[in-house]
Amino acid sequence: MIKAVNMKKEIVVSVANKVGVLADMCRIVADHGINVEAFVGYGMGKEAKIHLVTADNLRASDALKKEGYKSLEEKNVVVIDLENKIGALKLVTDKVSQEYVDIKYAYGTTCASGCPATIVLSTSDNEKAFVALKKG
Repeated sequence: MIKAVNMKKEIVVSVANKVGVLADMCRIVADHGINVEAFVGYGMGKEAKIHLVTADNLRASDALKKEGYKSLEEKNVVVIDLENKIGALKLVTDKVSQEYVDIKYAYGTTCASGCPATIVLSTSDNEKAFVALKKG
């Protein structure tokens, strides 16, 4: 069920929690020809956090900084491509928990059957999670 496991980086941007911020960020990244592979965003009062995994984080970060987004950081994450089937996510979470690795947060994408689901994990030990998931 696991098709691929990769160590990647995500861009985490702290922004004001206001209408249009995500649209503006997506415009900037798209205008630079960079694909967003996965994202999650959430508000916390007056602030919001946007997490982006892109095809080119360096260029995406540079473009966002140039447009005024100054509060950016990169974090290591584990990115898993899964068959889009019942039980695939269970397999991932079982393998990670069997290694006593805590999942700090997770987000994912999916589509209709036939294409993979992509899951992004940030854990207490990304390397250990990566090795456990690579075993298939």
